[in-house]
Amino acid sequence: QVQLVESGGDLVPRGGSLRLSCEASGSHFSIDNMGWYRQVPGKERELIASVTREGTSNIASSVKGRFTISRDNAKNTVALQMNNLQSDDTGVYYCYGRIRENGKSYWTPSWGQGTQATVSS
Repeated sequence: QVQLVESGGDLVPRGGSLRLSCEASGSHFSIDNMGWYRQVPGKERELIASVTREGTSNIASSVKGRFTISRDNAKNTVALQMNNLQSDDTGVYYCYGRIRENGKSYWTPSWGQGTQATVSS
């Protein structure tokens, strides 16, 4: 079974930076798209950034110019660099990966447990 584990969440002042990391671990699997979602209380989980295996990224308009996403296919990791953080960026950030285990013909979505990022005003 493949697991995604996030790290890097913290409490930072407004204007500060955080780097979130996520590593997929397990045996014999492939990862297609990876990304980061954010959830705040009372709202649906929203896509913040995604990146294909080939490196094509998509960034939500609300964070474009401040956040960047990157991945390392050899290490099965994806990172989210968050700069100039604002209060609205506060939330739980979830790592996402579209994964196929060897021997199976279908892809399944997998999620990390989430990491809390809090921006103080």
